[in-house]
Amino acid sequence: MADIKKSQEREELFRTIYKIATDLVHAGHVAEWDFKSYVLGTMFYRYISENFTAYINAGEHAAGNKDFDYAKMSDSDAETAREGLIQEKGFFILPSELFCNVRERADKDENLNETLEQVFAHIESSAASGDAESDFAGLFDDFDVNSKSIGETVAKRNKVLVELLNGVAKMPLFETDGINPDMFGDAYEYLMSMYAANAGKKGGQYFTPADVSELLARLGTIGKTRINKVYDPACGSGSLLLKVEKVLGKDNIERGFFGQEIDLTTYNLCRINMFLHNIDFDKFSVVREDTLLSPMHWDDQPFELIVSNPPFSVPWEGDKNATLINDPRFAPAGVLAPASKGDMAFIMHSLSWLANNGAAAIVCFPGIMYRSGAEQKIRKYLVDNNYVDAIIQLPANLFLNITISVNIMLLKKNKTDNSVLFVDASNEFVKVTKNNRLSDENISRIVSAVAERKDEKYFCQLVPNSEVGNKENNYNLSVSTYVEQKDTREKVDIVKLNAEIDEIVAREQVLRDEIDKIIAELR
Repeated sequence: MADIKKSQEREELFRTIYKIATDLVHAGHVAEWDFKSYVLGTMFYRYISENFTAYINAGEHAAGNKDFDYAKMSDSDAETAREGLIQEKGFFILPSELFCNVRERADKDENLNETLEQVFAHIESSAASGDAESDFAGLFDDFDVNSKSIGETVAKRNKVLVELLNGVAKMPLFETDGINPDMFGDAYEYLMSMYAANAGKKGGQYFTPADVSELLARLGTIGKTRINKVYDPACGSGSLLLKVEKVLGKDNIERGFFGQEIDLTTYNLCRINMFLHNIDFDKFSVVREDTLLSPMHWDDQPFELIVSNPPFSVPWEGDKNATLINDPRFAPAGVLAPASKGDMAFIMHSLSWLANNGAAAIVCFPGIMYRSGAEQKIRKYLVDNNYVDAIIQLPANLFLNITISVNIMLLKKNKTDNSVLFVDASNEFVKVTKNNRLSDENISRIVSAVAERKDEKYFCQLVPNSEVGNKENNYNLSVSTYVEQKDTREKVDIVKLNAEIDEIVAREQVLRDEIDKIIAELR
C-alpha cells in the first residue's frame, strides 16, 4: 500500500508541476528549454532555504527551544552563527533572504529583480569563505533577472518573477506522513525530462532516460552492495550519478559522486541536482572542464564505478595533436581516436580512471564497434588485454531524438574469464507514446544475463577473445556478428504447399474440361 500511495503522490506531484511550469512559460512568453533555468533555479533557492531553516530549527528544538523559527529571526541575531553554519552546511542565508520571506514581500517589491540578484550573490559569496566554494560558485549564472526574454521592462520582468516564486511555492515538494518526505529530486528529474523532450536536439543532449540510467548503474554494480565512489566523465545534469545513489543507497557510496562537464548550463544543472537530492557539498565534486584535454581528479583514488553517456562522435584534437599520444590515458593503445570522432577517447579515459576491482558502463555509438582504422586498433587493445566484459545492444528509439539502436560497453579489469558476452537486447522494451522504454523486467533480464555469462539462443553469446580477434571477425564488437537472429518469418511446409498446388492444378484442369464440353455442345 505504501508503494501505491507513493506512486500516486508522485503522479499528483508531476501533474501539478507540469501545470505550474507550463503556466509560467506562458506568463513569461519564453521557450520551455530556455525557461528551465528559472524554474529549476527557483526550486533550488526554495530547497536550500527550507533545508537550511529545517537544519537550524531542528538543533534549537532539540535543545528545548520548541517555539524557535529561524525564518522569524532578525538578520543581526542570525549573523552571530554565520561562520559556524558555513562550516557545517557550506553556505549561509540571512532570515530576510529566505525564499519564504522574499516571496512574502515579492508582489510589493518594485525592485524584486535586484533583490533576487543580491540574494543569489550573497548565497554564493557566503560559500566562498568555506569548503563549498567550488560547489556554489556561479550556480545562479543562468538565472538572469534582468533578461528581456522574461519581460521588456523591469515591471514586466518582476511580474514574471513574482509568478515564478508563487508557482514554485505551490509545488507539493514535501509530504508530512513519512512516506515520501522529500520530493525535490523527483520533481527535478521530471522537469528535466519534460523540458528536454520538448526542446528537440538542443534538450536531448542534456538528458539520459531514467531507465537507461538504471540499467547502467545496475550493470556496473553487479555483485556489489558498496563502492568507494562513482564517476561520470561527461556528467551532463548528473542523472547517471544520482541513479547509482538510488540503486545502492547514499550510505553505500563511501566517498561520493564525481563528474566533469564542459557545458556551463549542464554544469550548473548537475550541481543543483546534487543539492536537490540532498547530497552534501563534501560528498560531490563536479568540475567544469574539457575531459579529454584537461581531465580533473588526476590525483584521486581510482573509481570503483564509472557510468557515462558521452557525446556521440564529438570532434576533438585527437590525431591532429601528436603530443596526445604521450598522455598516459591514450598511450597504452598506441593510437589516438580520430579527430573527427572522440568516442574511443572517452572509453580510454574511463579505463584509465577505473579501479582494478571496478566496472565502467558506457553508452556507445554503434559505429565504434565495427569501424576500421584507429578505432579497430583500440578495440584490439581492449580485447587483447581482456578489458571488455560485455557488449549490449539496446532497443531503438530509447533516447530523446536518437532513433537508432545504441550499445553499452561494460569494461572491467579483474575478469575471471577471457571472453566477451554479447547481448542482443534490441527486443527488450515496452512501447510508451513515441518512444520505447525498458521495463523493470527488461532491465532485470539484461542484468541477469550479464551476471550469469551463459549462452542463450537468440539473446546472448559468450565468445572467447581469441574468436573475437580471429581473421574472420578481426575485433568486430557488433552484437549481430555473434548472436544469431531469430527467424520470425512464417515457416512454409514445402511438401504440403506442393500438394496444394497439384490439387489446384488438377481442379483447374477439370474446370477446363467442363468448359470445353459446354462450348462443344453449344456448337
